Amino acid sequence: MAPRSAPTVRPIESRSVTELVTAELRRSILSGALAPGQSFSLREIAGLLNVSFIPVREALRNLEADGLVVIQPGRSATVAPLALEDLQAIYRLRRLLEPDLARRSCLLISEAELDQLAAQAVEFGDEDRSMDAIYDGHHEFHLALLGPAATTWDTRVLTTLWRAAERYVRIGFGLLDPDPDEHARRRRAHEELITVFRRRDPDAAAHAVFTHLDHNEQLALTALSALGAAEG
Repeated sequence: MAPRSAPTVRPIESRSVTELVTAELRRSILSGALAPGQSFSLREIAGLLNVSFIPVREALRNLEADGLVVIQPGRSATVAPLALEDLQAIYRLRRLLEPDLARRSCLLISEAELDQLAAQAVEFGDEDRSMDAIYDGHHEFHLALLGPAATTWDTRVLTTLWRAAERYVRIGFGLLDPDPDEHARRRRAHEELITVFRRRDPDAAAHAVFTHLDHNEQLALTALSALGAAEG
């Protein structure tokens, strides 16, 4: 009888720790617990999270790819600053990609999928939703709306751009959140996207997504200006 081959060894535990560290550092950056421009050593973060140096290093590489940190020579890193030119570059790239995907997706997405997104859009009007829930829902909504036309590479690029824009959009949402009318506006904005997609008109779908991106960029620019004025 032929000898049995040894089982493949997969470092599940190590990879899971890296994912957990990545998620916690991302949460800390997005919440402002780690502020833009703040520097820290990798050993310091490892101590705070009670993990070894290696998963922290890997997590920071993930976050650098998302544009959230800058790794310094040696064993330190800095939270990426909020910058007007970075924000504008992110949205310039999004306007190249997302309207084109909308043009094709509106012909591919099913009515059942649009019905599910319509129910999700209603939830954007819930005043009791947390900022984390709002943004997670926003990401899921747009991925589902554009997904029928998106390749694997489209999704990878979109996810990178969305993560890079996330701090700016969260700040903007946070500034507007105390206004009770903002929740209703957020719901209507996403319901309008669904209405346009139901028309199966590629030009109209592309224009609707382009306009939606413009609004969110202006929201983020306003937030950035408000932060700059407060810091000044």
